[in-house]
Amino acid sequence: MNDKTIRHISINIMEELVEEEIARQIKRYPENITQYINQVEVATFALNRLPPLYASCHKGLNKQKLKGKSDFSVQITKAVRQGFAAVQKDVLRYSIPLQPEDNPDSEVICDRELEEARKALTELAEFFPDRKVTWKNLVKLLKPLLVKQHKPKKSSSQKNVMWYR
Repeated sequence: MNDKTIRHISINIMEELVEEEIARQIKRYPENITQYINQVEVATFALNRLPPLYASCHKGLNKQKLKGKSDFSVQITKAVRQGFAAVQKDVLRYSIPLQPEDNPDSEVICDRELEEARKALTELAEFFPDRKVTWKNLVKLLKPLLVKQHKPKKSSSQKNVMWYR
């Protein structure tokens, strides 16, 4: 990705719909069985059999969610059911789940990190009540203050001294 590329966050709504379906279907299983079902593997199985429904804005998110529920509810239910069956067939199979730090080059932005960034920006915005603070203008707002803070102050004896070579 070059420096001129604009980064946008997009969400695959199908992931949310699959999670909802997993939550609905897992209620049918006894608790002693659900503890052995890896829901991430069920979701992965199902998502690999369903089309993605990406959205990058709230309007698109709502539109894709409606489309997913109306056009793909039967397929989602079926894919999740198959996912449960596939995961249950091999209960003894051991897998090591992926972690975000497993791929340092990954461009995935964790929800937690995004929320922390939003909170930090909101907190900084409190210091500028008369200005709209965004990530784009944050440096412009803070730089003059930081430069002012780091300017070495001249002592009274240094102010009136002339230096000669």
